[in-house]
Amino acid sequence: MIFRFVIISDEVENFKREIKIDADNTFLDLFHAIIDCTGFNENEMASFFICDDNWRKKQEITLVEMDTYSDEDPYTMEECVLNDYLEDEKQKLLFVFDYLTERVLFIELSEIITGKNLKKPQCTLSIGEAPKQSLNLDEVADVTAILDVDESFFGDESFDLDELDREGFEGLDNIEISAEESDLY
Repeated sequence: MIFRFVIISDEVENFKREIKIDADNTFLDLFHAIIDCTGFNENEMASFFICDDNWRKKQEITLVEMDTYSDEDPYTMEECVLNDYLEDEKQKLLFVFDYLTERVLFIELSEIITGKNLKKPQCTLSIGEAPKQSLNLDEVADVTAILDVDESFFGDESFDLDELDREGFEGLDNIEISAEESDLY
Protein backbone atom coordinates (compact mmCIF):
# COMPACT_ATOMS: atom_id res chain seq x y z
CA MET A 1 0.00 0.00 0.00
CA ILE A 2 1.28 3.47 -0.88
CA PHE A 3 0.49 6.73 0.90
CA ARG A 4 0.51 9.96 -1.11
CA PHE A 5 1.07 13.04 1.04
CA VAL A 6 0.58 16.66 0.01
CA ILE A 7 2.71 19.16 1.94
CA ILE A 8 2.13 22.92 2.08
CA SER A 9 3.31 25.89 4.12
CA ASP A 10 1.40 28.83 5.54
CA GLU A 11 4.55 30.98 5.11
CA VAL A 12 5.29 30.43 1.42
CA GLU A 13 2.22 30.68 -0.77
CA ASN A 14 3.50 28.78 -3.80
CA PHE A 15 5.26 26.00 -1.86
CA LYS A 16 3.90 22.50 -2.42
CA ARG A 17 5.42 19.05 -2.25
CA GLU A 18 3.93 15.64 -2.91
CA ILE A 19 5.55 12.52 -1.49
CA LYS A 20 4.65 8.92 -2.20
CA ILE A 21 5.86 6.44 0.38
CA ASP A 22 5.15 2.83 1.25
CA ALA A 23 2.68 2.52 4.14
CA ASP A 24 5.06 0.06 5.87
CA ASN A 25 7.77 2.74 6.11
CA THR A 26 8.37 4.61 9.35
CA PHE A 27 7.87 8.25 10.19
CA LEU A 28 11.68 8.48 10.06
CA ASP A 29 11.52 7.50 6.38
CA LEU A 30 8.91 10.22 5.82
CA PHE A 31 11.12 12.66 7.74
CA HIS A 32 14.05 11.91 5.42
CA ALA A 33 11.82 12.28 2.34
CA ILE A 34 10.71 15.73 3.57
CA ILE A 35 14.31 16.72 4.36
CA ASP A 36 15.39 15.63 0.87
CA CYS A 37 12.69 17.56 -0.97
CA THR A 38 12.93 20.76 1.11
CA GLY A 39 16.70 21.02 1.61
CA PHE A 40 16.27 21.23 5.39
CA ASN A 41 19.12 20.18 7.69
CA GLU A 42 18.43 16.74 9.14
CA ASN A 43 20.34 17.56 12.35
CA GLU A 44 17.66 19.97 13.60
CA MET A 45 14.96 18.83 16.02
CA ALA A 46 11.67 17.94 14.41
CA SER A 47 8.38 16.27 15.26
CA PHE A 48 5.27 15.05 13.56
CA PHE A 49 1.89 15.66 15.15
CA ILE A 50 -1.07 13.55 14.16
CA CYS A 51 -3.98 15.99 14.07
CA ASP A 52 -7.74 15.95 13.98
CA ASP A 53 -9.71 17.46 11.09
CA ASN A 54 -9.24 20.96 12.53
CA TRP A 55 -5.44 20.65 12.77
CA ARG A 56 -5.52 20.25 16.57
CA LYS A 57 -2.54 18.23 17.77
CA LYS A 58 -3.38 14.79 19.13
CA GLN A 59 -0.24 12.62 19.13
CA GLU A 60 3.42 13.68 18.89
CA ILE A 61 6.04 11.53 17.20
CA THR A 62 9.54 12.89 17.84
CA LEU A 63 12.81 12.52 15.99
CA VAL A 64 14.61 11.41 19.15
CA GLU A 65 13.27 10.13 22.43
CA MET A 66 12.62 13.01 24.79
CA ASP A 67 13.00 12.72 28.52
CA THR A 68 9.41 13.13 29.61
CA TYR A 69 7.98 12.83 33.05
CA SER A 70 4.51 11.95 31.88
CA ASP A 71 2.71 8.65 32.08
CA GLU A 72 2.53 8.60 28.30
CA ASP A 73 5.03 6.47 26.39
CA PRO A 74 7.29 8.39 24.01
CA TYR A 75 6.78 7.80 20.30
CA THR A 76 9.82 8.13 18.04
CA MET A 77 9.93 8.35 14.26
CA GLU A 78 12.24 5.35 14.00
CA GLU A 79 9.81 3.08 15.85
CA CYS A 80 6.49 4.29 14.44
CA VAL A 81 5.26 2.71 11.21
CA LEU A 82 3.03 4.96 9.10
CA ASN A 83 0.13 2.53 8.62
CA ASP A 84 -0.07 1.91 12.38
CA TYR A 85 -1.06 5.56 12.89
CA LEU A 86 -2.65 6.61 9.60
CA GLU A 87 -5.76 4.90 8.34
CA ASP A 88 -7.87 7.33 6.36
CA GLU A 89 -7.47 9.63 3.41
CA LYS A 90 -7.52 13.28 4.44
CA GLN A 91 -5.68 12.45 7.70
CA LYS A 92 -3.81 15.56 8.79
CA LEU A 93 -0.28 15.89 10.17
CA LEU A 94 1.90 18.78 11.24
CA PHE A 95 5.65 18.63 10.73
CA VAL A 96 7.36 20.96 13.22
CA PHE A 97 10.70 21.87 11.65
CA ASP A 98 11.63 24.92 13.77
CA TYR A 99 11.09 24.35 17.47
CA LEU A 100 12.10 27.88 18.48
CA THR A 101 9.12 29.47 16.75
CA GLU A 102 6.99 26.33 16.28
CA ARG A 103 6.96 26.73 12.50
CA VAL A 104 5.31 23.86 10.68
CA LEU A 105 4.51 22.26 7.37
CA PHE A 106 0.94 21.09 6.87
CA ILE A 107 0.65 17.53 5.59
CA GLU A 108 -2.42 15.69 4.37
CA LEU A 109 -2.67 12.03 3.43
CA SER A 110 -4.35 12.74 0.12
CA GLU A 111 -4.51 9.23 -1.30
CA ILE A 112 -4.11 5.60 -0.25
CA ILE A 113 -3.09 3.41 -3.18
CA THR A 114 -3.78 -0.24 -2.43
CA GLY A 115 -2.17 -3.24 -4.11
CA LYS A 116 1.12 -1.44 -4.83
CA ASN A 117 4.38 -1.00 -2.96
CA LEU A 118 7.37 1.34 -3.18
CA LYS A 119 10.96 0.44 -2.40
CA LYS A 120 11.84 3.99 -1.37
CA PRO A 121 9.95 7.28 -0.92
CA GLN A 122 9.56 9.56 -3.94
CA CYS A 123 8.95 13.26 -4.25
CA THR A 124 6.51 13.32 -7.15
CA LEU A 125 5.73 17.07 -7.15
CA SER A 126 7.93 20.00 -6.17
CA ILE A 127 6.60 23.54 -6.59
CA GLY A 128 8.19 26.67 -5.14
CA GLU A 129 10.92 27.21 -2.60
CA ALA A 130 10.62 25.71 0.87
CA PRO A 131 10.42 28.13 3.80
CA LYS A 132 13.71 28.81 5.56
CA GLN A 133 14.29 26.13 8.16
CA SER A 134 15.33 28.58 10.86
CA LEU A 135 14.96 32.31 11.17
CA ASN A 136 17.38 34.86 12.57
CA LEU A 137 16.25 37.01 15.51
CA ASP A 138 15.02 39.87 13.31
CA GLU A 139 12.83 37.51 11.30
CA VAL A 140 11.49 35.89 14.49
CA ALA A 141 10.32 39.33 15.65
CA ASP A 142 8.41 39.75 12.38
CA VAL A 143 6.77 36.31 12.68
CA THR A 144 5.99 36.46 16.39
CA ALA A 145 3.12 38.65 17.56
CA ILE A 146 4.06 41.46 19.91
CA LEU A 147 2.33 41.24 23.27
CA ASP A 148 0.29 44.39 23.78
CA VAL A 149 -0.17 44.77 27.52
CA ASP A 150 -3.03 47.19 27.95
CA GLU A 151 -6.29 47.21 29.87
CA SER A 152 -7.87 44.50 27.71
CA PHE A 153 -4.95 42.17 28.53
CA PHE A 154 -6.01 42.23 32.18
CA GLY A 155 -9.64 41.51 31.33
CA ASP A 156 -10.97 44.78 32.65
CA GLU A 157 -11.28 47.70 30.28
CA SER A 158 -11.44 50.09 33.23
CA PHE A 159 -7.96 48.93 34.30
CA ASP A 160 -5.37 51.70 34.12
CA LEU A 161 -1.73 50.65 34.24
CA ASP A 162 -0.83 54.08 35.74
CA GLU A 163 -3.00 53.32 38.77
CA LEU A 164 -0.60 50.67 40.05
CA ASP A 165 0.75 51.79 43.38
CA ARG A 166 2.55 50.32 46.35
CA GLU A 167 -0.67 49.43 48.19
CA GLY A 168 -0.52 45.82 49.29
CA PHE A 169 3.25 45.77 48.94
CA GLU A 170 4.11 47.52 52.23
CA GLY A 171 7.04 46.03 54.10
CA LEU A 172 8.59 44.37 51.10
CA ASP A 173 11.28 47.04 50.75
CA ASN A 174 12.65 46.18 54.21
CA ILE A 175 13.22 42.48 53.48
CA GLU A 176 16.84 41.44 53.81
CA ILE A 177 18.26 38.98 51.34
CA SER A 178 21.16 36.74 52.36
CA ALA A 179 24.26 36.52 50.14
CA GLU A 180 23.21 33.01 49.07
CA GLU A 181 19.74 34.18 48.07
CA SER A 182 21.08 37.20 46.19
CA ASP A 183 22.96 34.84 43.86
CA LEU A 184 19.56 33.64 42.70
CA TYR A 185 18.55 37.10 41.47
